[in-house]
Amino acid sequence: MLLASFTFALMGGFAKVLGESLPPLEVTFFRNIFGVAIILFALWKSPTKSKGGKFWLLFFRGFIGFLALLAYFYDMAHIPLGIAVTYNKTSPLFLAFFAWLFLGEKLPKCAILALIFGFLGMVFIAKPDGFSLSKYDLLGIFSGIGAALAYTSIRELRRYYDTRVIALSFMSVGTIGSIILMVISEFITIDPNLDFLFAKFVMPKGIEWLYIAVVGVAATASQLLMTKAYTLTKAGIVGTITYTQILFAVIIGTILGNAYPDFNTVIGMILIVLAGVLVIKK
Repeated sequence: MLLASFTFALMGGFAKVLGESLPPLEVTFFRNIFGVAIILFALWKSPTKSKGGKFWLLFFRGFIGFLALLAYFYDMAHIPLGIAVTYNKTSPLFLAFFAWLFLGEKLPKCAILALIFGFLGMVFIAKPDGFSLSKYDLLGIFSGIGAALAYTSIRELRRYYDTRVIALSFMSVGTIGSIILMVISEFITIDPNLDFLFAKFVMPKGIEWLYIAVVGVAATASQLLMTKAYTLTKAGIVGTITYTQILFAVIIGTILGNAYPDFNTVIGMILIVLAGVLVIKK
């Protein structure tokens, strides 16, 4: 799981570098199409025996996961890597809430306390001016909410579909969705406030192709390592270690030129990690 956390943060670092010359929408496209190719090959080698029957929920998992990933990649390109990863790691908190709301799972007292800690952590990081949050903060929080909604749907979908099919729904919707948005962008005037959603395709050059390959390989390696970790020991142990992603992201972000997190941001990160551990421990 430590290796999974490191490779995930490494993917974020290369995605951030790519974000300086390529739009985050395009980086999202390349990250997804790499995964589609791998999963299709896996399904070809070992066909699925899923019973199916929940197509629209499967589509929802892909759609909301794509939007969450798009928001995440956009934030990585524009704010310090450690903060972008921290926002994304609020997903276990929202997952506990959505599982209670939609699936009828119990919401223990420690989870309610965790939600309060998590909310305070986001306030410390965002440092809102009154009730106003920046676009980056809103997208960061949405990346956590969107990921949690996607994970909640997986809890139902796993009864009907192979894990690979569920993952393919996310990556294929992300690939097709990215293409559609980039094609639309060629014919409209892009509002600066919607630049996270619409962007014209920019042909990668030289070393950028290598960075794209690293993003794809690192993302896939992280998923494989994390899956293996969950099969080897208790989910609570593995889940807690996932928060080392924040530490790795801060280190990699600093190497790339991000400023060190200020005191309030560090307090916010600690609160969100504490909140996540509380949820996972239960």
